[in-house]
Amino acid sequence: MGIAVPSSRWGRVGRRLIESLLLIGAVFGARTSGADGVRVVATLPDLGAIAREVVGDAGTVTVLSVASEDPHFVDPRPTLLVPLSRADLLIVNGMELEVGWLPPMLVNARNPAIQPGGLGYFDASTAVARLEVPKGPVARSEGDVHAQGNPHFAYEPRSGAAVAMALAARLARLDPAHAAGYVARAKALKDALLAFATDERARFAAIAPSRRTLVSYHQSLTYLEHWLGLTRVATIEPLPGIPPSPKHVATVLSLMKASPAVVVQEEYRPRATSERLAQLTSTQLVVIPGGARDGEAYLERLRRTTEALHAAMVK
Repeated sequence: MGIAVPSSRWGRVGRRLIESLLLIGAVFGARTSGADGVRVVATLPDLGAIAREVVGDAGTVTVLSVASEDPHFVDPRPTLLVPLSRADLLIVNGMELEVGWLPPMLVNARNPAIQPGGLGYFDASTAVARLEVPKGPVARSEGDVHAQGNPHFAYEPRSGAAVAMALAARLARLDPAHAAGYVARAKALKDALLAFATDERARFAAIAPSRRTLVSYHQSLTYLEHWLGLTRVATIEPLPGIPPSPKHVATVLSLMKASPAVVVQEEYRPRATSERLAQLTSTQLVVIPGGARDGEAYLERLRRTTEALHAAMVK
């Protein structure tokens, strides 16, 4: 049996791995009910952290990736088919963030409950206000631009709050017996996240605008910038997903000398260029989490990010 390749981004995965996925999908394709409550699988750590708080003791949450992995290029290990084959609910980021690795796994998990369009498939991006949605067709010459908008909304607590409430509503439909608990826990998380969002916005507003500036490696901090009132001076990648050329790095260096800014990037991105730019401009490199660590609360993950940024900008 063949398998369709959904995108050129899948090019890193060899035919042997696909064949392994097919075999394991056949073994674990049968879905069974468990006594441990609703079984939730999340593609990314932040989604898993939100889900753990909403699900509580009414079920289990498994995350397919870790914070140190680029969410565009998660290693589609065959073992990940096991939780997918048994899941009652799959939470995806959406906006094509997982398009390079998730679709073939969904096919081979052979779990009809979590296929796109079903009750057990929850696209978190449908709950948030999307930024940077292209106004026209997207061409590959523009880099790794997502046709549905910038998918990195988890850096912003108001988006996380909206996802929590939408997730609770979906869980309530899947598992009506525990609906009240899902909604109550989501409401508590929403309130904490919105309070944090307001407090941090005010704390950063107290910093002079000339110091609330940054240079990001990838165009992934848009929601963070929008929330905290930060200004991006430049992006180290000339286009999303395109490695920087010496000429472009020279342009970024010139911009940073004219308008000093901290350099910010996720932990999973290459650091050599960022470190060099920070060194040449006597500024700081801030390496932020790529997502919640194993067992870490979503709010604490966001707090780690804002603390690191604030410390760099007031120094």
